[in-house]
Order: sequence, then structure tokens, then C-alpha cells
Amino acid sequence: MSTAELAAMEVAVLVAPGEIRVEERPVPVPGPGQVLIEVSAVGVCGSDVHYFREGRIGDFVVEKPLVLGHEASGVVRALGAGVSRLERGQRVAMEPGVPCRRCRACRSGKYNLCPDVRFFATPPIDGTFARYVLHDEDFCYPLPRELSDDAGALLEPLSVGVWAAWKARVSIGDRVLVTGAGPIGLLAAAVARSAGAREVIVSDTQEARLELAKRMGATTVVSGGSSDLVAAGDGADVLVECSGSPAALAAGLRALGPGARAVVVGMSAESLVPVPLALVQRQEVELTGTFRYANTYPTAMALAASGEVRLDELVTGHYGLAQVAEALSVGQKEPLAVKPVVLPGS
Repeated sequence: MSTAELAAMEVAVLVAPGEIRVEERPVPVPGPGQVLIEVSAVGVCGSDVHYFREGRIGDFVVEKPLVLGHEASGVVRALGAGVSRLERGQRVAMEPGVPCRRCRACRSGKYNLCPDVRFFATPPIDGTFARYVLHDEDFCYPLPRELSDDAGALLEPLSVGVWAAWKARVSIGDRVLVTGAGPIGLLAAAVARSAGAREVIVSDTQEARLELAKRMGATTVVSGGSSDLVAAGDGADVLVECSGSPAALAAGLRALGPGARAVVVGMSAESLVPVPLALVQRQEVELTGTFRYANTYPTAMALAASGEVRLDELVTGHYGLAQVAEALSVGQKEPLAVKPVVLPGS
């Protein structure tokens, strides 16, 4: 299929908070090093929901119509000049951020911190709730036959879990506490278990999600308040905070043992959050944040393809482009709507 055969395509566009409109746009033509991808599946992320509801996340503000969606897989349909690694008809997962490759962060291997990264569905860059998208060949990963299109899309949130485990140095025999049983928390638990943690404790205020946490690798689940979380953790080696709740962070830190590692993954609505600094100093807790990931896709793909992490279990519904608003809203109505997936071609 050549781009000349494709006149137009449909995209789902955020035109105002709470309002999605399906529009027709020209099919883009790949430039040097790019491929045209027919999008197969797109996972709905919490960031998509924030943009849909509030029109912003922190300093990132939607100031003009924006196509959401960044967790995506698809099929290569056309090649730009110089593309040599991919072929037409190949199924791929798309790592959604393309860094500049020139700055200090990129040249030191920390390309997730590139200040000029172009990341799908981060204003003003359009995302993947579209029939076709362009992407850089270097950030497309061929999907093995063992992985479904849905699983290919969910390699993106799995990469967040892999990066959190790497940052926390999760290893054999660790006791790991994960606060928040949303998609990222569930995948962080699964990765920790596959990394050799002897105990993975997952907490959440929504009890309905804790059964899924057990299926994803949790050995213990906690649904109570801060005191229950501290008691369950009881000297844990690692905290992976995925809820974005300041209370969960504070309680999680109090649950850690001496010399433990704490990684903050969940994004809080508040820019300033209280931290029990005396405890962090006294216990010599290593506290760090995470921002996306770098060089994680091969590991995430291997975990999923081997069956160590079962991504398809997270999928709780499929939606077409005309149903994107519903896909972005369903989580507010149904606690078990963990991961809606949009199928742009359906």
C-alpha cells in the first residue's frame, strides 16, 4: 500500500475539555527515517483522562485541538527514505517519545529526560487515536507472534513498571510495597515479582482491583488506611508509589526498613508534597522520582512474550474512534475498567 492510495483518515480530536470530535484529515507521508503505521490498538492512559477532563497536566496545557493516545501498536504500511530495519506489513509496538539525540541527557543515555522530546499526545504533539500515524523507525519494535495487538500497545505502561524496578534495584528476596493498583501499579507488581521479589504487597482504596493485583503477582493486598499499609509493609526493602497520593507516599515511606529504596511513579495533583524528611535521613532511605523510561522496550517485550507478565489480562474493553469519549470516561464509573483499549480501525 502506498500513501498515494490513501486519501484521508479519521482521527478522534480533543477540541475542549470533555469534548471529543471525530474528524477527517489527510494521511501523512513519511519523511526520512519515518514509517507510516496503521494503528491497531491504543491503550487509554491516565494522562489521556487528565487532558480530557481538565485540559492540562501541570505545565502541559492543551491550547489547541489535540489527538490523545500514546500507548500504541500497529502495522507498517509505508516507508520513508533511508528506512532499512522495518518492512511493510510488519507489526510493531511504538515507543511514543522521540528524543533529539543531541542534548546532554540523550548523549548520556538518559533520553527520557531530553527537554526536546516529541512525545505522542503531549501538547502540542498529536497522539495515536487515529487510523494512521507517522513514527521514527528507531522507536518502532517488531512484535513477536506471541503478543496480541493489545499487548503490543501495553508494552508502554509495562515499560514504566520496568523502569521503576530498575530505579529501585528490585532483586531476589526483596519485600516490595506497591501503593496504587491502577495499571501502572499492577504492572510494577508484576515486574517486581518476575525480578525475584519474595513478597509483593499491593495497596489500594478500591478493593475491587485487589483481586486483579493478586493475578498480576501480588502476594499480599491491603485495602485499609495508612496504619494498615504501614503494618503490612513492616520494614519493606522497596516502595513503588504509583497512586499519586501524598498520604500513600508518607505511609509507604513509614513502612520501609533501614536503607530501603523508594521510587515515586504516580503523579500528584499537587506540585509540593510533604515528605517525612527526618525518617528518610534516619533510615537512610533512597528516594527518587521517575519520568517515563529509557531503553526498556526490549525487556518489556521479553517479559510479555515469555508469559511472565500477562498484559491481555489488563484489558477491560474495546472501543472505536467514535467511542473515544466513552473510553476516556468509563474508569470514573466502573472501578474494574482498568485498561480500555481503542481500536482505530474498528
